[in-house]
Amino acid sequence: MKFGECLLTEAQGGLLVHTIKVGGKRWSKGRQLSADDIAALRAAGVDTVTVAHLEPDDTHEDRVADALARAMAGDGVEVGRAFTGRCNLYAAEDGVAALHFERLTAFNHLDEALTVATVQPFEQVRAGQMLATIKVIPFAVPAALLAHALEHLDKPAVRVARYHRRRFGLLMTRLPVLKDSLLEKGERGIRQRLAGLGCELATVQQCDHNENAIAEALQAMASTPLDGILVLAASAITDRRDVIPAALTAAGGSIERFGMPVDPGNLLLLGGIGTLPVVGLPGCARSPKINGLDWVLRRLATDLPLNASVIAGMGIGGLLQETSERPQLREPAATAQRKPGVAAVVLAAGHSRRMGDTNKLLATWQDKALIQHGVDTALASGARPVYVITGHEGDRVAGALTGRDVVVVHNPEHEEGLASSLRAAVRALPESVDAMLVCLGDMPRVTPADLDRLIAAFSPQEGRAVCIPTHQGKRGNPVLLGRQFFPEIAALEGDRGARALIRDNAEVVAEVPVDSAGILMDIDTPAALQGLDDHPAP
Repeated sequence: MKFGECLLTEAQGGLLVHTIKVGGKRWSKGRQLSADDIAALRAAGVDTVTVAHLEPDDTHEDRVADALARAMAGDGVEVGRAFTGRCNLYAAEDGVAALHFERLTAFNHLDEALTVATVQPFEQVRAGQMLATIKVIPFAVPAALLAHALEHLDKPAVRVARYHRRRFGLLMTRLPVLKDSLLEKGERGIRQRLAGLGCELATVQQCDHNENAIAEALQAMASTPLDGILVLAASAITDRRDVIPAALTAAGGSIERFGMPVDPGNLLLLGGIGTLPVVGLPGCARSPKINGLDWVLRRLATDLPLNASVIAGMGIGGLLQETSERPQLREPAATAQRKPGVAAVVLAAGHSRRMGDTNKLLATWQDKALIQHGVDTALASGARPVYVITGHEGDRVAGALTGRDVVVVHNPEHEEGLASSLRAAVRALPESVDAMLVCLGDMPRVTPADLDRLIAAFSPQEGRAVCIPTHQGKRGNPVLLGRQFFPEIAALEGDRGARALIRDNAEVVAEVPVDSAGILMDIDTPAALQGLDDHPAP
């Protein structure tokens, strides 16, 4: 890759190295400079620009990030779409982040151009939460380096160990000094922990805190269909020869390990009766705060191994007293990065007066109505849910979408113009939506890949709260708008969209190059409809 400042006569086709403003518009780094761009720079009085020119043996950063992400992703992992050399991995289901430490560490040692950052090993994750981000540092890397990296990633390095709905029994022991409220608190805490892991507390029993009573209770529990037994003692276990370990041995069981290098949680006992795991719980199990028991239960709820060696390895990062590790799964983690919730909003309320007597959205092209093309494109993308805002001939437009997984919202104020449909969309969107992708119902050449690229570009944290597609330097539709602008959209009036909002917030507007010219083609006239077939397929 050639990198450096050059004259405009040599800059065409190069990738812009630094974000700049030209003619009042913000050009983001990574923009491939077209002939029109060079003319705009020259008109702005710019003589030189810093660019990166890819050479024949270079591979673009997005292709590299995508290939590496797909090689790293294992079971239960969803691969995001690459943008600006970054590709994210997301949990496809609730579970535990199972990371191959050696493989990931070796990858980060391969070359400074290639990086991967992950969540903590064995962290509880929700579906949609980010697990890892692969970032390619330069704009491109040699194809040989990509091939070398893929050789090292011959097996996945990131997966989600999914939860199984396992059934546990809880045995609590009693002493005269133990208050009933502590027994209730202990049961409540264990029940909540298991529920957060998708597991069930199937049976709860109490017995006196002595060896014989506990041994009999353990034998009885072991004869029932359970996946594990948890023992919460009235008095903490302090030695392998204490009451709980002795009772476990007397019941025909064995001790795998007593004590764990996690604090709180040191006084945990791991054993079993046959193949049935038995865990003697530390006193901190009564507390809702994160402790060593949570690390053990995560493994018991999945197919991750649990033995003395695994527990011995928990010490690195096991000092939980002074940390603020994310809460239990039952309490959504506000700090966890997740896949943005992007809804598609297909505008279909207009009169299409330039089409004459024909409602253009119901006009047919390639055996489908235009509105069906637009909605099917949205449904084939990563945007969810998909809303359709109707108005003029709303019943007919909605009828054309029967059987499709969309939410139809009728806009009774559609005569007021475009702003009324945007207001209707904002009112309908749930709180879980972080952005809306405003699609026009009369653009059948837009592709699902165009929409997914806009979704991938959306990142308010990185200054991309509005994403606009471009083709050969020209802006088109649809446009993605972040939630931070919803109040302003709700106040729009007249037959205008968000153009002024976009103009006034140029610092957070990202132009997203796409391959399809369909983003520039809307159908307003019969001639435009007839001319659709004159353009190459996207």
